[in-house]
Amino acid sequence: QALLREDRRTANVIAMDPGVECLTLNRESFIQLIGDLQELQTKDYGDEERIRRISNLSSTPMSVDEEYKHILLDDLDVLATLGVGGFGRVQLVQYIYDRKKTFALKILKKSHIVQTQQQQHALSERAIMMSCKHPFICRMYKTFKDDRYVFMLMEACLGGEVWSILRDKGCFDDHTTRFITACVTEALEYLHQRNIIYRDLKPENLLLDEYGYVKLVDFGFSKTLPSGLKTWTFCGTPEYVAPEIILNKGHDKAVDFWALGIMMYELLTGTPPFCAFDPMKTYKVILKGIDALGFPNYISKHAISLMRRLCRENPTERLGYQKKWHNRYQKAQVVSRF
Repeated sequence: QALLREDRRTANVIAMDPGVECLTLNRESFIQLIGDLQELQTKDYGDEERIRRISNLSSTPMSVDEEYKHILLDDLDVLATLGVGGFGRVQLVQYIYDRKKTFALKILKKSHIVQTQQQQHALSERAIMMSCKHPFICRMYKTFKDDRYVFMLMEACLGGEVWSILRDKGCFDDHTTRFITACVTEALEYLHQRNIIYRDLKPENLLLDEYGYVKLVDFGFSKTLPSGLKTWTFCGTPEYVAPEIILNKGHDKAVDFWALGIMMYELLTGTPPFCAFDPMKTYKVILKGIDALGFPNYISKHAISLMRRLCRENPTERLGYQKKWHNRYQKAQVVSRF
């Protein structure tokens, strides 16, 4: 906007030691060197070609569940809209040849995927979710496409969002938090054993099925990362971002255990431990660490101990990162003590 009008740039940047050298380019010089931005925006840079490439992608590049491979888009009746966002919408649909079968149909705008440069995220989400079969992860059965949209046929989780219930109740007790934490722990263990990091754990991404069990959804930030390697993409919800992501030190599955501790705190209190009106201020508070927090008196000592062990500053020291976490008995002991 600063290149179009007289608006001032409002982004914040934190410089680490020993500091940085700042270079500036004013609007007049930009226009003289590059050209008028409004004209540049109307120029064709190949977006139509990128949309065409997405359109030509096969809707089922991976093996589809045999039970659902015969289902066509025209075989689905829309019952209700479950959610709407900038990405598109999610609808509750019913299979016309078997009314007992209902699904969630996630509808993504191809134009929005291209404009936000989310092509790789959309493809990654599809690949990862279609490869996952776990009781605490929302299933994806099949994908479709037309000229304008990408459709993802998914398991319908009709018990509602954990976040919505948390908002209405204010906070959860130890028993409820322990149950949710246990479900998420099982899901994360399944992903990590397959070298998948989730990177977007929060109550908004937890749904309940008809029996009340928790299902992990929204794998847009997930990534396959071979053991021993790190990735440097800055992603996630500000209140849940781990210190190593903020400091651009490279990160791995340890960020999921950090987020698990943050999620526990939010479930028990109703708000994340690190939050501010400005994301940059939130990051600043996060870098002070979990030990700088004051925990409410009603939180049990076992819960506090577990959160602190999950949110260690050193990623390799976080509970869950060590191999012993994969011992089912030891894992059950840790969660049950809380």
